[in-house]
Amino acid sequence: MQKHTHCSKRLNLFLLLTSLSLLLYNCNQQEKVEDTQIAWDTWGVPHITANSVDELFFAQGWAQMHNHANLILELYGSSRGKGAEYWGQSKLQNDLLIHTLGFDELAEEWEQNQDPELKVIYKNFVDGMNAYAEAHPDAIDDKNKVVLPLSTKDVNMHGMYVVFTRFIGGNDLGRVQQWPDMGSNTYAIGPQRSASGNAMLVQNPHLPWWQEFLFFESHLQLNDKNMYGATLVGFPGIAIGFNDNLGWSHTDNTIDNADTYELTLQDDGYLLDGKVEALETSSKILKIKQDDGTLMEQEIPLLKTVHGPVVKKTDDKVLAIRMVGLDRPNMFLQWWRMINSSNFNEFEDALKMAQIPFWNVMYADKDDNIFYLFNGLVPKRTTDEWEYWDRVNTEGKSEDVWTEVHDYTDLPKVKNPTNGWLQNANDPPWTSTIPMTLNPDDFPGYMAPQYMSFRSQRSARMLLEDESITFEELVDYKLSTRLEFADRILDDLFTAIDSSNSEKAKEAKIVLENWDREADADSKGMLLFYNWARKFNVWNNSNYSIGWDAEKPNTTPDGLDNPERAVQLLELAATEIETKFGSLDTAWGDYYRINYNGKNLPANGIDGSMGVFRVAWPGGGDENNMFVGGGDSWVGVIEFGEDVKAKVLLSYGNATQNDSPHKGDQLDLFSKKQLRDAWFTSSDVKANSSRIEVISENGFKEKEKIE
Repeated sequence: MQKHTHCSKRLNLFLLLTSLSLLLYNCNQQEKVEDTQIAWDTWGVPHITANSVDELFFAQGWAQMHNHANLILELYGSSRGKGAEYWGQSKLQNDLLIHTLGFDELAEEWEQNQDPELKVIYKNFVDGMNAYAEAHPDAIDDKNKVVLPLSTKDVNMHGMYVVFTRFIGGNDLGRVQQWPDMGSNTYAIGPQRSASGNAMLVQNPHLPWWQEFLFFESHLQLNDKNMYGATLVGFPGIAIGFNDNLGWSHTDNTIDNADTYELTLQDDGYLLDGKVEALETSSKILKIKQDDGTLMEQEIPLLKTVHGPVVKKTDDKVLAIRMVGLDRPNMFLQWWRMINSSNFNEFEDALKMAQIPFWNVMYADKDDNIFYLFNGLVPKRTTDEWEYWDRVNTEGKSEDVWTEVHDYTDLPKVKNPTNGWLQNANDPPWTSTIPMTLNPDDFPGYMAPQYMSFRSQRSARMLLEDESITFEELVDYKLSTRLEFADRILDDLFTAIDSSNSEKAKEAKIVLENWDREADADSKGMLLFYNWARKFNVWNNSNYSIGWDAEKPNTTPDGLDNPERAVQLLELAATEIETKFGSLDTAWGDYYRINYNGKNLPANGIDGSMGVFRVAWPGGGDENNMFVGGGDSWVGVIEFGEDVKAKVLLSYGNATQNDSPHKGDQLDLFSKKQLRDAWFTSSDVKANSSRIEVISENGFKEKEKIE
């Protein structure tokens, strides 16, 4: 009887606890819905907490518009192919390209074929942007209001514009040559090379500090998923990121997945295999805004061959371009699957979707895995040699019109190499490790070229020389401005100077001997060396007595092919510097400056041709100074221990709205070669939030402002 009473009491207690648990669960669920919010930190980064994918992307769309409303409208309006209609004649060439490439029609096709999950993401992202515009009309310049409302088609067309005209077809279309060092760096450090025994990752794209190349930083928390990183402004989700378990970065790869064909016109068609093929012809009417506000219509002819759209026409020739990826509409869904992955197998499943047509992938995780993939869509080609395809094709052969791409299994990749590290600095996949793990002979010749730039050599050298890398050392390596080219060539230059009779060169030698061989703001000698190196032409392999050698990829080229010429160039460089600045040892930061949003700060770094890992390439200047135009954009250094440790920087700040305090607010850190903490935990977010917005019927409303 007593036993039965105890059982009854235990049963009643169980039922009571169960009821309380259910009550608490229901309250928590209700609280989660009510608590969908954006906590804005003191750097203007939105930390979004949501209980559904719908509200998460609605919030991200709202947040992007808060920081970048006018930029997004300018980008989307241009990517629609209606820039001239909205803003005048200066946008016409851009419109012509978009319609020539058929993005308008392709976007409609993509919308029909995209995964339903991606359609949900797009819809809510766009709804969030439109809601912000409606709630805050004063944030939008009058000239940009014509672009509203935004649509899911705009997301597709902007994605196409960036990916196809700036990356896949950027070189073939002649649209990126002004930024020869546009690219990225990345590291993955395995546990055997890490001082802590934890895997580490470096994320470091360096793109122009301009328009569609600007990044947006955000922190997304969806139920038990904690996701952090960056994507290009106007893109939903996270394209370079990390979570509690893993992370990845992208770099521009040496992939040739676009080809340009020169075809001979004949009898209203073009020659293919010696026979005349008919051109596919159509036309469109574009509107062009005039100075008085009226619209003028202009009909444009559109031509297409079996190769692809015609991008240029003369009296007897046409140029047609063929690009991969036009049949892959789910790129943003693949990124979403990547950031939601919990382990390598899930992450690799996302990679196998093969929807992202470009960019290397570098990966590290909490399970101590590191991984490199030469990612992208590589055409299956009939001719093996790289050189055959790295040019304008003038053969007029149908067999050169590829129709298939290589599977994931065919692509170069390395997982957990014995040396304990992986690197990529826009070099081909073969030098992701030194000694090389991948053998180019195991792959088609057209897969990738063979070379290793001075920046890539510097990248590998820093890791080769450190058997036990700490997190702090990895940050220092990321920010290193030491010139690999200077380390390689100065001994030869000094020997040449000693053998000469040039007093000016010997005077310059003293400055270069005392120089720290870095491009820091206070480095004295960098300006002199840079002026000489530009005249010497670092890229020209024939300038060296020993050219680049695949058998010695990280120690060649070397030596001076013409020492006398090198000394003469140094005399000229020294005379120019002394005449202009009055001294040969002018500090680098006195000449190289950051000139952005009213800030004028000393710069550090230079373009990667000099073998600098901290890339900051020139983008203009005046008679006295040169200004940074691009380079290190998003930087993330992450260690995957029991808790994730991360330092980050978005060099130009997380906003472009003119009234935002975050437009350019991180440039001081850039100038000082510093990173900041990524506020990734709930306690960090709470401690560093400046205000909180909660979801409401028409968008978000301010819950509290934190002093």
